[in-house]
Amino acid sequence: MNVIGLAGWSGAGKTTLLTRLIPHLNAEGLRVSIIKHAHHRFDVDVPGKDSWRHREAGAEEVLVASGTRWALMHELRGAPEPSLADLLAKLSPVDLVIVEGYKAGPHHRIEVHRAGNGKPLLFPDDPGIVGIASDAPVDAALPRAHLDDIPAVAALVRQLAMPLADVLALCVPIRSR
Repeated sequence: MNVIGLAGWSGAGKTTLLTRLIPHLNAEGLRVSIIKHAHHRFDVDVPGKDSWRHREAGAEEVLVASGTRWALMHELRGAPEPSLADLLAKLSPVDLVIVEGYKAGPHHRIEVHRAGNGKPLLFPDDPGIVGIASDAPVDAALPRAHLDDIPAVAALVRQLAMPLADVLALCVPIRSR
């Protein structure tokens, strides 16, 4: 497995880029998984449904399965947030994992920058940024692609992704095991 991150300000178009990039990478024969970090309380469950009621009742984990998909929800219940390494270990093997968020992680990141967003570049202040996808020219010595050039962004992703073992070797444990 290889790992690459996308970093950028809210509104830069990270999710839009991913929804265009994933089908392109799939068409190239790559199996892709995503890790998305949420900075706020979120829920993927529907209040009132059985699985929601089980979690609300105090279950540590609730696994919901059907003939179409399965989902595992794990309640932290005050435990520390899992590290990127912890989450990577939970994924099934794929060719490429794209991480959105986890800006402090040791993995390489491609900055997604939209000029109309009015925000400055994260690069060069973020040493993990190794490439830039932008809708405007950027004066940087890093590899670059236009946000709308999905084949070029896909090439950046493939070129700059790190092997999982390298990412894990750079991860600093947050807590002792």
